[in-house]
Amino acid sequence: MSLFSFPISTELLPWLLLLLIPPLLIFFLLRSPKNLPPGPPRLPLLGNIHQLGSLPHRSLRDLSLKYGSVITVYLGSVRTVVVHSPETAEEVLKLHDSECCTRPKLSITKSFFYDGLGLGFTKWGDYYRDVRKLCVLELFSVKRANSFRNIREEELSRLVNSFSDSASSGSSVDLTANLAKFVASFTCRMAFGLSFQGSGMDNETFLELFTEANRVIGKFAAADIFPGFGWILDRISGLDSSRRKSFQDLDTFYQKAIVDHREKKKTEDREDLIDVLLKLQSQETKLGSSRITDTHIRAIIMDLFVAGVDTSVITLDWTMAELSRHPRVMKKVQAEIREHVGDKGIVTYDDLEALVYMKMVIKETWRLHAPSPILIPREAMTNFKIKGYDIYPGTRIHVNAWAIGRNPDVWKDPDEFIPERFVDSNVETKGTSFELLPFGSGRRGCPAMYVGLSTVEYTLANLLYHFDWKATEEVSVEEAPGLTSHRKHPLHLVPVNVINRKL
Repeated sequence: MSLFSFPISTELLPWLLLLLIPPLLIFFLLRSPKNLPPGPPRLPLLGNIHQLGSLPHRSLRDLSLKYGSVITVYLGSVRTVVVHSPETAEEVLKLHDSECCTRPKLSITKSFFYDGLGLGFTKWGDYYRDVRKLCVLELFSVKRANSFRNIREEELSRLVNSFSDSASSGSSVDLTANLAKFVASFTCRMAFGLSFQGSGMDNETFLELFTEANRVIGKFAAADIFPGFGWILDRISGLDSSRRKSFQDLDTFYQKAIVDHREKKKTEDREDLIDVLLKLQSQETKLGSSRITDTHIRAIIMDLFVAGVDTSVITLDWTMAELSRHPRVMKKVQAEIREHVGDKGIVTYDDLEALVYMKMVIKETWRLHAPSPILIPREAMTNFKIKGYDIYPGTRIHVNAWAIGRNPDVWKDPDEFIPERFVDSNVETKGTSFELLPFGSGRRGCPAMYVGLSTVEYTLANLLYHFDWKATEEVSVEEAPGLTSHRKHPLHLVPVNVINRKL
């Protein structure tokens, strides 16, 4: 007799099943959490993955129309709650901020973000508080951001002069690619200083590395939804190796920049961000329980590039695309800028505060095209309730910022580009208005908000001041899949010189 066999009469089997099934059902029912937010039925093993598609923010919004503003879905075996309204977002990001301000353990955190030594994917605790304080006070303060103004001005001059040459010849420009190069170049100089120019890697090479990094970061990772065996699938698919290669390329460059800064004497009065971090390292500043190491510096710089470059490029690209599709708005915002600036030949930082309609245009872009359609997930640390539903420890929580921006209960004609909706509106973008969340909110809100906003405003104002813009073909608003809301197709426009003066 086999060790694992047991003789059961065929006549007894139905009765045995009748006896066993009820207690098994009771066991699983008792084991399952009660009073969860509603959601669609799930498949064994897969959960609701099959319902999300390539643009999850849209698919989840559609599910919320059926099940309500707070829903439960399962990403494989991982219970996930997604909120879709300003009211439920406020519950997560304000009322229960302290109860769900940590991050879940994601494969990308370990493979790309130094196992959480940066800021964006770091677990909640003393270490996170120390890193955030460092970023707010030392790296992204208003004073520090203003110290980089001349760098932004120099890079923008190159961009405007390049477009002016294209305007003289009547040729179109790939605005998407040029904006990406501009923002990446400015960010590189802000982080690495002029030493970057002689580092053996030019701006375009670095941009290629960064573009590849964004591609692999945005890829679906099986390890995040099948914790036990998903890593095997990621190895088979090649995701694991492509992430490792991309990470190593950037990590090597960051470390070379650190070594160069440490070995070379400064030739400029202005400090770049690595200078600041190395100074804090020499002062034996602590993050959590350990002093700042080169790994900490590389982790912070990685977060800066992944979050900072992408958000600014996405905002500028979508704004120019929407303005090209809406000539009335384009003419109105250009008139505001040109009437205020006059014949000075350049928009200065002092001009930006007066450009009220331009600020509305940027807000409207963020409403329709949230840079992060679904905010980086949080994880519940304790039991609490959202809209009366129970949230259990370990539950992942997402805020669908894209859905909130298009919620018809909040916005009239939500799919239309109408900047005037913000006239006499109290909605702002600093994280206290939950109708609009381009920088997140609460304890996990973006500390580099001022840097990002000033880059977008200064760049957009000058592009609209110096040039009229003509589309050579219908402008697509199709989204590319990924964690951030890039447009799927490059934006090709013809610049027409209006302020005919090179910078």
